[in-house]
Amino acid sequence: MHRSFRVLLTIPALILGIRFAFVPVAAQTVPIKQASATQAEADLWMSGTAVQGGLVTARAPNGTRAVFLNDEELALGSDGIFLMGFDRDADMQARVVFVLDDGRKIERQFAVAPGNWRIENVSANLTGGAKTSAEFQARRSTELARINAARAIRSDTTGWRQQFIRPVSGRISGLFGAQRIYNGTPSSYHSGMDIAASNGTPFVAPADGVVILSAADVFTLEGHLLMIDHGMGLNSAFLHSSRLLVKEGDVVKQGQVIGEVGATGRASGPHLHWGLKWNNARIDPKLLIPSN
Repeated sequence: MHRSFRVLLTIPALILGIRFAFVPVAAQTVPIKQASATQAEADLWMSGTAVQGGLVTARAPNGTRAVFLNDEELALGSDGIFLMGFDRDADMQARVVFVLDDGRKIERQFAVAPGNWRIENVSANLTGGAKTSAEFQARRSTELARINAARAIRSDTTGWRQQFIRPVSGRISGLFGAQRIYNGTPSSYHSGMDIAASNGTPFVAPADGVVILSAADVFTLEGHLLMIDHGMGLNSAFLHSSRLLVKEGDVVKQGQVIGEVGATGRASGPHLHWGLKWNNARIDPKLLIPSN
């Protein structure tokens, strides 16, 4: 089993530079047997701040065989390291349960800080590359099926352990979590980070991974869509590309050129939309990269 959680990680959650212990709350531990309040509880640590749209890294106590976040079982590394992500609209409280080898459970609750979302007006057609709502509906189900099938792929890549980098230089022109209004019509919140760049500008892989979708055909909203699995349930999506330079199944390295910026799909001009998703939670990419 892994050793005591005294050495924290050098992966995305450490960007925030904060480390804290799970704070015990009355009646928050519900073990099958009474869990020891010594070594196991002393080892309950995670790095980073739990916040809507954020991703934190943690390490389970010694002798843990399974971890659950809000009743969802998480992938657990052989060294006890695991990820926890919080959607843009995640509840303000979360619960993690560690199941030990001897059947005991340790349960902790912790707060999830609220995000700060704004409203963004975008001069683009709500249905993107589809000219009518009927065309959009006819095409969209097939596109979503391909996206969902790609996200179901799990590889053994360890890119999730790396410090992520920006895929392209440029001004951040769209923020994660913002309420989007397209030509006066409210839509869903913005699920990624937009980086303004000229058409044809190369962009790179922010971390190691495996290509799980490379759309040669143009999707209605995403345009030429590229998706990369970074492992542990974490994947990147790059939208609106003018050209994709890798194909499905390719193994890519951090910093490798993988495509070129464009304005395909639902876009008001050339830019790279970078989205991150951990299991079912959408994550703000800005929180995973250096601030400067």
